[in-house]
Amino acid sequence: MQHTVDQLPIYLRRYCVDQHEEKYSARDHAAWRYIMRQSGIYFKSHAVPIYNEGLAKTGISVDRIPSIAAMDFKMRELGWGAVPVEGFIPPAAFLDFQARKILPIASDMRSVHHIHYTPAPDIVHEAAGHAPIIADQAYADYLTMYAAMAQKAIFAQEDLDVYEAIRTLSDVKENPDCTEAMIAAAESALRRANAAVSFISEAAKVARMNWWTVEYGLLGSLVDPRIYGAGLLSSVGESQNCLSAKVTKYRLSLQCIDTAYNITEPQPQLFVAEDLAHLVEVLKEFEQTLAYKRGGVYGLEQAKRGRTVATTVLDSGLQISGRLEDIMLDTRGEPAFLRWSGPVQLGCADKELPEQGIAHHPNGFSSPLGRAMNLPDRPLRLCSDLDLEQLGVKRGQRSTLVMSSGFTIQGLVIAAVREAGQLLLIKWRDCTVTSAGQTYFQPAWGDFDMVVGEQIQAVFGGPLDREKYGAHDVGKASTSPARTSPYTAEETSAFQAYAAVRQLRDDRPASSTAKDQVLKLCRLASTDFRGEWLLRLELVELAAQLGLTHADELSRQLQTEAQCLGPQVQWLVRQGIAAVGTH
Repeated sequence: MQHTVDQLPIYLRRYCVDQHEEKYSARDHAAWRYIMRQSGIYFKSHAVPIYNEGLAKTGISVDRIPSIAAMDFKMRELGWGAVPVEGFIPPAAFLDFQARKILPIASDMRSVHHIHYTPAPDIVHEAAGHAPIIADQAYADYLTMYAAMAQKAIFAQEDLDVYEAIRTLSDVKENPDCTEAMIAAAESALRRANAAVSFISEAAKVARMNWWTVEYGLLGSLVDPRIYGAGLLSSVGESQNCLSAKVTKYRLSLQCIDTAYNITEPQPQLFVAEDLAHLVEVLKEFEQTLAYKRGGVYGLEQAKRGRTVATTVLDSGLQISGRLEDIMLDTRGEPAFLRWSGPVQLGCADKELPEQGIAHHPNGFSSPLGRAMNLPDRPLRLCSDLDLEQLGVKRGQRSTLVMSSGFTIQGLVIAAVREAGQLLLIKWRDCTVTSAGQTYFQPAWGDFDMVVGEQIQAVFGGPLDREKYGAHDVGKASTSPARTSPYTAEETSAFQAYAAVRQLRDDRPASSTAKDQVLKLCRLASTDFRGEWLLRLELVELAAQLGLTHADELSRQLQTEAQCLGPQVQWLVRQGIAAVGTH
């Protein structure tokens, strides 16, 4: 069967990587196993009911880090797919994947030092957090509905700057090769990016809704909610803390889009949806506030303020994609002239028109809008060739068209472009566009494509035909939290010990030889790998399974020594020992 990644357009495939399962160490697999064991116990009664069933349906096991290719195969049965990506990918790209019912999964595995929580995307968050809930068809439908809406939100350049700063900070915090100075520099860069934000864009509000629902959402009643958010399902620590009285619970409403969040810190409040129908209700309410639904001058202003690629849709059906730079209004407050910086794409019904792509408009585009002066009661978009001739606009002849807004177009008419009975464009050659003594287009600039339309039906983020427009300002994906330095001899020895424990567990021996091997590994761990609490926890578990009388003693010894490793490790050890069932 063909992999999902092979069916992607080139502009999305560039975010995909090979998983390289051979790079996961035995300690990585042990960290995965610890998280999944703890999750299985806690989420059995605190997550939405689909969680455990969803793990199996999406190809996720407790014992080892999953193969994303195998998950892709399993998720096909749910109508979805999965692809491996590296670290953070831009929000617009993530939404594009999601709208296609594809789950992008970061292939990195968090370190043991961040086993309780990592701000960087990793396979625990993406696979064990997002995938299981997709097995609920109603929730999967919500995700695709959300992605389709979110894709149309208008980004601001400031959003991309903040995204880059967050991505870099998250990566350096997770990467063991990074120094304290590098972390401090990344934190400073994020503060500067946040300070530079001058307004809350549509995309920022969309991101907030995603954060408080898909990432950190709760479902049910305010007094006894269940977890469904991937950020909580992939955090051993925060998933338990979030249900306590320390975290304020609010009924989900549009209040969530006005509530900021910090990706690197536990959340002080969460939002609870009554059920999945409630999720959809709030989503639809939010959708009505976006420029692609409201259109008009409001939509144009959002696009101009954002300074990113957005698409303006006219009442004729014509779509113009680019960075909107100038808006001129007529005396009635309606758009009279618009100018975009390049590259610009023209199209209709989300398809680029022939010879109207970014190669034809690499440096920008502008055009007057509105009605003709001599035909005030009839929109130009409804004009036939005969109507145009009565206005003095005839193909193959030099003509003059005066707009009611005061713009005058003079030149040789070479074509009229129509789609579904509507006039979209009038193409001119050797053309001049003027208004109030100012020139807006000159013959030396080439042919002039005059757009036809007067009402702004919608304005949405991104280009109209993404595949033909190609790469645009959606952010970068140039870093990863993956370690690059070689492992030390001590780490390599520890990995060998982890592998030996895994082999013993997989073989499930009960012989005295196996017990001797476990005791030998216990002595080695207590002398050579004192800081490897997870290795020693696995040995406690194995000793208990083999019925060794030393299991309780090993457990108490580990808990005592964990006190030297800090409160976070103490908590993790206690949780792990409780799961094992020793004292």
